[in-house]
Amino acid sequence: MRILAFDASTEVCAAALGDGSRWAECADAAGQRHSELLLPMVRSLLTEARLELADLDGIAFGAGPGSFTGLRIACGVAQGLALGASLPVVGVGTLEAMAETARTRTGSTRVIAALDARMHEVYLAAYEHDGARWRERIAPTVVKPDEAPLPEGDGWTAAGNGFVEYPALRERLAGAAASFAEGVLPSAVAIGDLALPRFAAGEGVPAREAAPLYVRHRVALTSAERAAGMRL
Repeated sequence: MRILAFDASTEVCAAALGDGSRWAECADAAGQRHSELLLPMVRSLLTEARLELADLDGIAFGAGPGSFTGLRIACGVAQGLALGASLPVVGVGTLEAMAETARTRTGSTRVIAALDARMHEVYLAAYEHDGARWRERIAPTVVKPDEAPLPEGDGWTAAGNGFVEYPALRERLAGAAASFAEGVLPSAVAIGDLALPRFAAGEGVPAREAAPLYVRHRVALTSAERAAGMRL
């Protein structure tokens, strides 16, 4: 099974094409340029592999949480490409993708993923790998760093930029965390690896049913918040 996977939920724009045993990947620091970079990345990967969209079995995207604009871009691109090629779509949680990225890099099977949510909050979830799949121990949520829920037990790997941006979060989870992997973000390869068994199980949905996972449902800032430089 060969799929296309991509993510635009953070400052990095990333895309990958592969079948699980082998991936070709593009990634770049995008800032606010995800809409400019994502489709060229997709075209480059397809051209390099000498494939057309119709040759694929599905499209996966980072569904969220993350940047509202980035999530909408990724979902919209997935819908547009999938609709044109009659392909199923799978949306993968970005915090679970961070856990998978951490497992690939460090071997960690217990991961607390925390992504900077702006506005002095973090997106946070905890996952434990049972040897076959990730099990959710704390569901994705958006919280103040010093109010983050604590997972049961210890020996967790704390992954993500939330631990860099908010020292209070690091302090709160220090007792549970055995190590920190602050540089972990959701990668396109991790999204692809998590999506493949879902496609194989028939969990892909039609393009029109694909949707972002915002977690935070506030979609606008006040004038004062915008003036202060806050972003959603």
